[in-house]
Amino acid sequence: MKKILVTGANGQLGSEIKELASHYPNFDFIFTDIDDFPLDKAQEIITNFNRIQPEIVINCAAYTAVDKAEQDQEVADAINHQAIATLATLCHDSGAKLVHVSTDYVFDGTSPVAYSEEDQPNPQSVYGVTKLAGEKACLKNCPESIIIRTAWVYSEFGNNFVKTMLRLMTERDTLSVVNDQIGSPTYAADLAQVILTILDSPKWEPGIYHYSNAGSISWYEFALDIKEIGNKSCDIKGIPASAYPTPAERPAYSLLDKSKIAAVYGIEPVDYKTSLKRMMYQLQAAGGR
Repeated sequence: MKKILVTGANGQLGSEIKELASHYPNFDFIFTDIDDFPLDKAQEIITNFNRIQPEIVINCAAYTAVDKAEQDQEVADAINHQAIATLATLCHDSGAKLVHVSTDYVFDGTSPVAYSEEDQPNPQSVYGVTKLAGEKACLKNCPESIIIRTAWVYSEFGNNFVKTMLRLMTERDTLSVVNDQIGSPTYAADLAQVILTILDSPKWEPGIYHYSNAGSISWYEFALDIKEIGNKSCDIKGIPASAYPTPAERPAYSLLDKSKIAAVYGIEPVDYKTSLKRMMYQLQAAGGR
């Protein structure tokens, strides 16, 4: 039985891995979060890693407050970069496998086509800069790692765009949503399944992979889908990102090319709307969490 350490286990992705854990009886999962495995303290990472002695690490933990990171650079770097450098070194030295989750925010959003793993990153925010630094440290200290870049993550767990929209559509008659930032959402349950599929695979091919759900939409179009599936009556207006300024700059176009993960692991992305319907059904069944 392989011992798998999951960091950030109470977040969206970690929570979805918990939901799937019982389907993998050959894996012994150790779920940790900030209270018992803080990533902003290097010595505690080392102590906890040596205590657990995992064979595989899935790093779901990250500093994801994109706007707050513009002022909170030191903490964002500690969690998104320095902690990954430490984890990667520990994995390499012990022979443990490492799966690290990264983001579309490593790109500047100026590409006319979907970003491949070979495209040059050029982050425009502190969050993106720290996540890219984490990727580089991961591959430098543990070249045998797998990094999965994802985008627009949502789940029935935690806080995210889908749950926020559902709440606002109930509270308000009208909403304005940005219509000139293009990407593809990712249901965290699908991403969790992708990671466990890779870990259960007979092969381990290190490197960077892209995964999100299939489709290309704006946040505005995503909101319209949420309205339709949720049977809401709120009036939704599309606005340019320039009308809704934020401290951190977001990529205007961050669609991810998923052909590599399909070619190497046979993983085909699920259509985003299919996954959105599934998530909203699960959310309703769980009473809104």
